[in-house]
Amino acid sequence: MPRQGFANCGLALLLLAPLAGAAQEVPRPIPQAVLPGIGRDDPRRPVDRREMPWRALGRVQHELGGRCTGAVIAPREVLTAAHCLIARRTENLVQPGSVHFLLGYDRGSQAGYARVVSFRVGPGYRPSSGSPPAADWAVLTLDRDIAPREIALPLMTTRPAARTPLMLGGYQQDRPEVLLADTQCRAIGITSSGMLLHDCAGTRGVSGAPVLVALPSGGWAVTGVASRASVDAAMGLAVTAASIAEALR
Repeated sequence: MPRQGFANCGLALLLLAPLAGAAQEVPRPIPQAVLPGIGRDDPRRPVDRREMPWRALGRVQHELGGRCTGAVIAPREVLTAAHCLIARRTENLVQPGSVHFLLGYDRGSQAGYARVVSFRVGPGYRPSSGSPPAADWAVLTLDRDIAPREIALPLMTTRPAARTPLMLGGYQQDRPEVLLADTQCRAIGITSSGMLLHDCAGTRGVSGAPVLVALPSGGWAVTGVASRASVDAAMGLAVTAASIAEALR
């Protein structure tokens, strides 16, 4: 599918999508002008939450009205973006107990539910500025095992080469009740700040979603965490899983 070029397309945080009042799909499409990270041609399609790797994804939401996407990386741990945990009025991180994870969410139902008891964000992350960009990640510790170990997605410890096939899916602003994914995107390269530049389509609400790569032996792994998107193109930046794995060691 044709993609727009990246020249002169600034980047913006993939801000939280506001929580909807009812568990139903948005009845009207949101104008493209307010959908950063999509571009002229929208390649996103609904995917089956019961199939891997989508089975490991869920909705991260907090009681001050924010919603993002997260991925199970251990039976009691979820990976997401640090900026998903900011209280917008105070520009501070929210209290862990106000954060909830809904595994396999779909139109008001979910495969599992847990409350967050603690979280760890990237070293040096400043909520007031959302920087440094490479620290925009968080690992949530849940109050219970949310999924069996075989569902958990491993973190890649190497950075993807340019043109590596990728996928990106999450609970996005224009259709927040279902998983939408771009399954035919690619890595572009690694920036000077160590972020993964990719051409996957994703807008507000996909923050924290795993950028997925196929493993040679079969299955899927996380190679990045969605953080920022181009203002007017299907392109974005992700924190590399390799840098997260290194920080967690």
